[in-house]
Amino acid sequence: MLRHFPKIDSTYPHKKRDYCIAGFTFFCVAVCLISDANGDLAWQNTLGVFGWVFLTGLLLGENTEVRTQVAIAVVFATIGEHFASPYMGGYTYRFGNVPAYVPPGHGMVYLTAVALARSGFFLRYAREIATFVVLVCGAWSVYGISGLAKQGDAVGALLYCIFLGYLFKGRSPMVYLAAFFITTWLELIGTAVGTWKWAAIDPVLNLPQGNPPSGVAAWYCLVDAVAIGGAPIILKAAQQSRNGFKAKTIKTSKDAYQGASNE
Repeated sequence: MLRHFPKIDSTYPHKKRDYCIAGFTFFCVAVCLISDANGDLAWQNTLGVFGWVFLTGLLLGENTEVRTQVAIAVVFATIGEHFASPYMGGYTYRFGNVPAYVPPGHGMVYLTAVALARSGFFLRYAREIATFVVLVCGAWSVYGISGLAKQGDAVGALLYCIFLGYLFKGRSPMVYLAAFFITTWLELIGTAVGTWKWAAIDPVLNLPQGNPPSGVAAWYCLVDAVAIGGAPIILKAAQQSRNGFKAKTIKTSKDAYQGASNE
């Protein structure tokens, strides 16, 4: 079950960059969502510009694989946002739209999960952190279906079970584990200040869900899984395309040279 977790009693280096990315994103998420709660559409668009600038800056120090993963995460999450929010009504933003800062925000959130997942602290204390997350999220889910919560959360309990599957069966448990912290942070802040609100009854499952659902991290883990799994495919296709173009260019040059020689 824990075969994809880091080895115990190994030494893992602490890189300042990883902690800076995480700290910066946690800070930006809080400032963005709180300020958007009372802003207009123009301010949302301004936040979107800041988001793209910040994401671009953070990616400058990353390799091609991580950049590709982030690009996939942004595209997939943005499509998912438009489907789940304006179309399905699973949750609704203040203006009934998908704010301009959401696409780059998903990129920053994914990059933060990657940064924390590879950080020395998370690698060293992976099992302890996993135990903490399982217990805290589990207690949250139980509370949601206990009848004590103001808004029932059967969907959250279901998502929690899915999250456990990602965590203990997935090949990138550290990313999923890290995703819990940044996504829970943004969901609690966003719903608390009214930037968005989850529907009391899920439109697909027709079950009660919390605001936010306790296992909401599972949705973000889906984005992470698609990004991690899709990057190698895209990079391989890009390499094959470059090789094909290079081979075609060489062949064209040879043909041209032979044609000139025959003349």
